[in-house]
Amino acid sequence: MQTTEVLVIGGGPYSLAIGALAKSSGLDVGIVGEAMGFWKHNMPPGMFLRSGLDWHLDALGTHSLKAFLEEKRIPLAAAQPLPIETFVEYAEWFRQAKKIEVQPLRVCRVGRIDGHFEAHCDNGKTIRAQRLVAAPGLACFGHIPAEFAYGRMGKRIFHTAEIVDFRPLAGKSCLIVGGRQSAFEWAALMAEAGAESVDLAFRHETPRFVTSDWSFTDAMIQDTLRVRGWFRRLNPREQERIHGQFWRAGRLQLEPWLWPRVNRKNVRVWPKSRIVTWRATSNGAMEACLEGGDSLVADYVVCATGYQVDFSRVDYLAEEMASGGLEVKDGFPLLDEDFQTTLAGLYVVGQASVPYFGPFFGFIRGAIASAKIVVASLRRNHA
Repeated sequence: MQTTEVLVIGGGPYSLAIGALAKSSGLDVGIVGEAMGFWKHNMPPGMFLRSGLDWHLDALGTHSLKAFLEEKRIPLAAAQPLPIETFVEYAEWFRQAKKIEVQPLRVCRVGRIDGHFEAHCDNGKTIRAQRLVAAPGLACFGHIPAEFAYGRMGKRIFHTAEIVDFRPLAGKSCLIVGGRQSAFEWAALMAEAGAESVDLAFRHETPRFVTSDWSFTDAMIQDTLRVRGWFRRLNPREQERIHGQFWRAGRLQLEPWLWPRVNRKNVRVWPKSRIVTWRATSNGAMEACLEGGDSLVADYVVCATGYQVDFSRVDYLAEEMASGGLEVKDGFPLLDEDFQTTLAGLYVVGQASVPYFGPFFGFIRGAIASAKIVVASLRRNHA
């Protein structure tokens, strides 16, 4: 049986940031999962990130994204906007520079025994750890509205994370439900891959295409690190204002480089639209009837409907939730100021921490702050 002081489950940005800082702090740490697996398999080639070049993984500031670009002699202009392939390469460079190993294992079940955690993996291996950090990422939280459920049986309806190779869509008609960055970017990539037509239907106004400025998150991150439990101590009105700020930046504003790619005859935009009924046609296509009376027929429907945290989908923690040791409210695990759950020694980071730490912890921007807070807690408990 493998033993370690700290076990991190997940191979994404938050896991790498925490694993690197924990190791540099003298903690014995193991990481299991696939390094940047979601980014490699659930995000399409040719995608660009909206994040700034100052959003990186190194809490110590040495192996930053800009340092990677400089070493690889990639001009800053070539990294704006940032190709997903470049960020994945950066994450691997970071992992190697920090000398951290990500074991390619999938954890099936976690149990608490005699004050330790035991993580049982799909290959039969068991890893014992004193503390556990769960970073489930987004993979298990893809949200598809209930009204689209039966259409999935015919393999005509997908979430954006489920369809990232657009070559099979060449010559096909596609309907995208949603109007955020992913919806418009998937539309651009589908059209560029040869889709016959792409319709985008969403409930809000057509977003503005302007360059993002995420600098407003800087002060929020600083306050989070300066004041213990900063976000949760804000009054509800202020919390709502911050959520609204992110909603406007993420949904009502898209990157300007997208517009030329979707401004084409075979891409149609349907703002302030809601699908009221839909059915499968005789030839196997899907027909969606909009509230205004228009009807859209598509060979494939893609739900760009985001992610909704439901911790019951984190299957390896099902036993601890069933026993009541790990408490969950509205799908989110209850977390303290250190990201620790009601199950002592178990930490949860990433999207699942948003209600307690703020919406910026659903972005790469929150990785370093999460690492600093979690590792500081691990070191206090280690002392």
